[in-house]
Amino acid sequence: MPGRDEITDFERAAEFRASLRRFLRVSEDAARKEGLTPRRHLLLLMIKGAPDGSERSTVSELCERMQLAQSTVTELVQRAEEAGLVRRGQAENDGRVAHLTLTPEGERRLIAVHNDLRPEREALAELLHQLD
Repeated sequence: MPGRDEITDFERAAEFRASLRRFLRVSEDAARKEGLTPRRHLLLLMIKGAPDGSERSTVSELCERMQLAQSTVTELVQRAEEAGLVRRGQAENDGRVAHLTLTPEGERRLIAVHNDLRPEREALAELLHQLD
C-alpha cells in the first residue's frame, strides 16, 4: 500500500492534469467562438509566439513545437493561408525557406482568443506555482 507522500504526489498529478484538460477545453471553446479549430488556433499561437521573438516560423519549427507530422502541418498551413490567416514569405538569406507570419485577420482572431483565456491562464499559472 502506498504511503501518504505517494498519494499526495498522485493527487497533485491528478489535479494538474484535470486543470490542464480544463484549460485546453476552454481554449478549444474560445477558439471555436472565433471561427478557429483548436489546431488552427495552436498554429496561430505557435507562429505569433515563436521562441526567438520574431513572430514567424517555418513548417519545420512548427512540426517540432506542435508535435505533428510535416504533412499534417503543411496541410494546416495551406488551409490557414487559404482562409487568410497566415502568409508565406521567403527567408532573406535562403530563398528555399518559407517563413510564416500572421495576417491582420489571423492576428485579430488570435488576440481575441488570447484575451478570452486570460483568467484561465492566470488560474493555471497559480496552480503551477502551488505545485512547485
